[in-house]
Amino acid sequence: MEFRRPSRGSNTPQLPRPRGWVYLLIVALILTGIYLLVSPETFLNQKSEQVPITQILRELKDDQVKSVELRGNMIKGTTKDEKIHISYLPTGERWNEWLKDNGVNLETSGVEVKTFNEASDRFWLDLLSSLLPFGIIILVLFFMLRQAQSGASSALSFGKSTPRVHDKSKDKTTFADVAGAEEAKQELMEIVDFLKNPKKYLKMGAKIPKGVLLVGAPGTGKTLLARAVAGEADVPFFSISGSEFVEMFVGVGASRVRDLFTKAKRNAPSIVFVDEIDAVGRQRGTGLGGGHDEREQTLNQILTEMDGFEKDTNVIVMAATNRPDVLDPALMRPGRFDRRVVIDKPDLKERESILRVHARNKPMAKDVDLHNVAKQTPGFSGADLENMLNEAAILAAKLNAGEITTHMVQESVEKVLMGPEKRNRVMSDQEKKITAYHETGHALVGHLMPEHDPIHKITIIPRGFSLGGTWHLPERDQFMNSKTKFESELASLMGGRVAEELVFGKDNITTGAGNDLERASEIARRMVTEYGMSEKLGPVVFGEKQGSVFLGRDMMAHKNYSEDVARQIDEEVSSLLEKAYKNAKTILTDNKEKMGLIAEQLLKKETLLREEFLAFFGQSEETPKKRGGRKTATGLTGGASA
Repeated sequence: MEFRRPSRGSNTPQLPRPRGWVYLLIVALILTGIYLLVSPETFLNQKSEQVPITQILRELKDDQVKSVELRGNMIKGTTKDEKIHISYLPTGERWNEWLKDNGVNLETSGVEVKTFNEASDRFWLDLLSSLLPFGIIILVLFFMLRQAQSGASSALSFGKSTPRVHDKSKDKTTFADVAGAEEAKQELMEIVDFLKNPKKYLKMGAKIPKGVLLVGAPGTGKTLLARAVAGEADVPFFSISGSEFVEMFVGVGASRVRDLFTKAKRNAPSIVFVDEIDAVGRQRGTGLGGGHDEREQTLNQILTEMDGFEKDTNVIVMAATNRPDVLDPALMRPGRFDRRVVIDKPDLKERESILRVHARNKPMAKDVDLHNVAKQTPGFSGADLENMLNEAAILAAKLNAGEITTHMVQESVEKVLMGPEKRNRVMSDQEKKITAYHETGHALVGHLMPEHDPIHKITIIPRGFSLGGTWHLPERDQFMNSKTKFESELASLMGGRVAEELVFGKDNITTGAGNDLERASEIARRMVTEYGMSEKLGPVVFGEKQGSVFLGRDMMAHKNYSEDVARQIDEEVSSLLEKAYKNAKTILTDNKEKMGLIAEQLLKKETLLREEFLAFFGQSEETPKKRGGRKTATGLTGGASA
């Protein structure tokens, strides 16, 4: 697995591009400003005072005027004390002649005179006021045409695919960055080697595989392996999601498939990676949507491109899915996806290597044992392990610690498994006591039943939706379970309800065992219907699931057994649960005093670790637990050993 810091560019906020109406508004404001700047109204709106013409005439004679502006039949005089007076001449008169007739000669008076040609000014103002509306209309039409052209170009490119092309110069991931999944890496390395050195394979008559399907549970690293292939192979790598082919318009998905493969063939040899291919690769013929269903047309085009009439395209298709059961059989046949690479959840060794990869850039304390952490996380995927260490780093930062300690890692493991602690949840003393005996019942029965996983921790601190928890950890990774182990788990699940009944009475049992009974019923029914562990019904699987994938397999499951067999299945399930209940009751009755001591200690400390729990039996972690077929502390005899 890998941990990469996000690039700086990816987190930089991008400013939105201004729209067309913004440009239009700016231009209109500029033109309006120019119009107002040169208009007579602006000239008149300055700080001025309109006075009679005789007053301006008297001021001119008394030499009180500093400057005069003449504009048509209007005169504006600025006095020596910076006052502005405006007046108008009667229509038909001219300023120079009228002033001379009244005894004022501007040429010899020493007054600064500015004359404006009203006809010329009026011509430009009229022209501007006439052109301004037409200019605005032209701008509006211009932006509308631009929008129409961009819409037409986007409509023409609607059927084009937009795959992401891997850039080998930056953000490169190789197989060295992928921890675990060694078998998957070896198979994918063959694909990379074929693309790099095709001659040595063609010399032996080998053909290039058409497709590679990565199958695995969510979080196991399918997309990461695809990025590693892109980093290892010195060929163009196109990646796209299956959902990007699906649109509301008919034919768009098939068009995008054609365009994607055209680009890949143009750059051959190349790799096309389709993530979550089940979005378009579901089984056809569901009976809904008809033969012209958009998803089916897209799938048909993919099938044609992968194995049609065209040969030797040198394009390898990689795909990833966590639901291979819903894929169309035509997509899975040889010639299309020739190889199926199964990526399992990591085992103990692989979990430790994954943890080391994610711990590389984190300040881990010296007392953190990643091997021990890997033992405590069976069933974790690579994404779960990354999230767990990230939670530990967040906790360390919250506490302002300089490094990540063992306690922080343990807390993050429990948080991922069962949820965060809820110490603020107010519980009465009676509820705490019931919870303590309930969890002690689980732990005590599980410890004394054969082949049950050892106790790791017991707690009455609420986490998530539970008021407490009993944590069992397997001694090693297990890939199959025996009937004895299932029966031990059933007894342990019944232990909580039985403990409440023995201590508080049948009338005071609580809802705390609801989830335990649900899990026990599911295990018992699967033992009977799926694993053939019923002596009465024999090794038969009941309940074939061959329904429509579109409506859901469970909804359309076919019953391949009669009502009489269904009654027998219910009886066998009840028999298994009844047997587990009796085993738990026998164990807790024989060890009632010890159960009280453990519960009282749990009430005081709220959490008991494995060493503290084993101390009640005079054992330590090195003491081997007795297995099936041997006598346990309660005298019960286990079933057949695994």
